[in-house]
Amino acid sequence: MSLPEHGIEFLESIRSERGLSKNTEQAYRRDLLQYHDTIQEHRELTPTELVQMHLASLRDSGMVNASVARKLASIRAYHRFVIAEGYGTEDPTSSIMSPKIPSALPKALTIDEVIRLIEAPDLSSPLGRRNRSILEVLYGTGCRVTELVTLDLHDIDFETNTAIVTGKGNRQRLVPIGSFASASIDRWLPDRLDIRKPGHDPGSLFLTVRGNRLSRQTVWRIVEEAGSSVGIDSARLSPHVLRHSAATHMVEGGADLRTVQEILGHATLTSTQIYTKISPEHLREVVLTSHPRGQ
Repeated sequence: MSLPEHGIEFLESIRSERGLSKNTEQAYRRDLLQYHDTIQEHRELTPTELVQMHLASLRDSGMVNASVARKLASIRAYHRFVIAEGYGTEDPTSSIMSPKIPSALPKALTIDEVIRLIEAPDLSSPLGRRNRSILEVLYGTGCRVTELVTLDLHDIDFETNTAIVTGKGNRQRLVPIGSFASASIDRWLPDRLDIRKPGHDPGSLFLTVRGNRLSRQTVWRIVEEAGSSVGIDSARLSPHVLRHSAATHMVEGGADLRTVQEILGHATLTSTQIYTKISPEHLREVVLTSHPRGQ
């Protein structure tokens, strides 16, 4: 099924005005297509009843509250656009409450686990050197997996050890590259030169064995395989867990949230606070060492 004309206009609007990534735009499109399927199947219902019916069917399918809430946010944004553009006068989502989402703490790895994970790849092979560098850069910069696979060679300043990282909405930020990550990149670059195809070099920092740009799925597999080889449960691992861990360890090491926000590329400090929940053990240590009556 295709979207109505004002649905297509809505997608074009959020693409141009919000600068959303392609993945986010596709998520909006899927949400609206599902919603319009419900509208076509239940035309006898009122607009508000349609939204309620749609959300109920999502929950009945086993969808968790966080996903239902995201889909409701898409539908709500769509109806506000419809009203703003004069295609309608009623917002059927105005009386519908978003599902409650439990505030789950990010499950950061310990520093010891991160070191074991990063040191898992075999440095005697080109792919081992590449994979070590990928893990070092993920943890060393706290970048997202999409940001990693779109990182190009020309984005790296080897004199200042910084990288220009392109994040959500094509927003760019300058991120420091630590000495371990920088050394791992230096170790990988001669292999990259051997692997690349002259005249068909995609320009990306990391390449597949065939000289192409890496996919996000490949990076996921690299992280999981490295973890499995050192006894870390794959259920606890993903590229994003390394991002969580980097942020948490920076805050626990004394970094202020504003700096971490800039490094992670978060639009608001609220997002950074969610990603950098500090361990109870660290909070207890701070109270014991800093509070006048903490001991």
